[in-house]
Amino acid sequence: MKDLKHISKFLSLVLRHKPEEIEVAMDAQGWVNVDELIGKCNQSNNKLDFEMLEEVVVTSDKQRFAFNDDYTKIRANQGHTVNVDLQFEPTEPIEFLYHGTAEKFINEIKSNGLQKIQRLHVHLSKDLETAVKVGTRRGKPVILKIRAAEMHLAGYSFYLSQNGVWLCNEVPAKYIEF
Repeated sequence: MKDLKHISKFLSLVLRHKPEEIEVAMDAQGWVNVDELIGKCNQSNNKLDFEMLEEVVVTSDKQRFAFNDDYTKIRANQGHTVNVDLQFEPTEPIEFLYHGTAEKFINEIKSNGLQKIQRLHVHLSKDLETAVKVGTRRGKPVILKIRAAEMHLAGYSFYLSQNGVWLCNEVPAKYIEF
C-alpha cells in the first residue's frame, strides 16, 4: 500500500501540475499516453507497470485519475495547475455545496471569497464528510456552506468532475455561510 500511495502522489504531481517532471507529453485535454507515462516513470526511478497503474486508478478513495475507454490514455480528473480543457459541461448544482479549509484562511475568504488561486477551479464537495477531510489536511478544519443553487441562478457556472467533485471559477463571499 505504501508504494501505491507514493505512486498516487507522484502521478498527481505529473498529471496535475508538472508533466515536465518526467518530460511526458500531455494533450490539451490533460490526457497522457499510458505506455509513455509508464516508460518515463521507470526512467525517473519511479517504478511502475500497467497493473500498478490500474490499481492506483481503481482503488484510490478520491478517484483522482481516469483512463480513456481503451485504457491507452490517463489523466487527472481535476485539480490541475497546468492549463488543460477537461471539457466539462455546465451542470446545475444541488442547493448547497461545501468547502473544507483551514482556520488560518478564513479572514482572507471573508474578504475575497473562494478563489482558484493557481488551480483551474475552486473545488467543492456535496457532503460535509468530504469537506472535513479536505479541511483537515492543513490544520483545524473549517467547513463553509456554499449557496450553490443561488449562485447558479445568479449566472455562475458549475461543473461536476468524473469523480464527483464540484468545480466553479470562484465563490464570492456573499454566497458563503461561515
